Amino acid sequence: MKRIFFWLPRTLAILYIVFISMFALDVFSEPQWYLALFMHLIPSFVLIALTIIAWKNEKVGGFVFMAAGFVMLVFTHFESLIISVPAFIIGTLFVWSSWKKGKK
Repeated sequence: MKRIFFWLPRTLAILYIVFISMFALDVFSEPQWYLALFMHLIPSFVLIALTIIAWKNEKVGGFVFMAAGFVMLVFTHFESLIISVPAFIIGTLFVWSSWKKGKK
């Protein structure tokens, strides 16, 4: 059970990054597709950095993931919950994993 609490938020964070990155695949019809691809992948790069932070320090990373979810919720004007709610869940799982590790 301890391994599940360790790997679940990390696996979900990686899957979430892949999900967000899939939205960048529509840029290949643009004339300068490489610039458009880079611009569309900026949120993925930020999420990769947050995942690295959360991997090293679960509590701080969890709260940062939750803050990122709130920022995404505000930027989408509270309309796109499918983008922001997974960040809240992943952040909560990182904090919970940190709490379970500290409890033992």
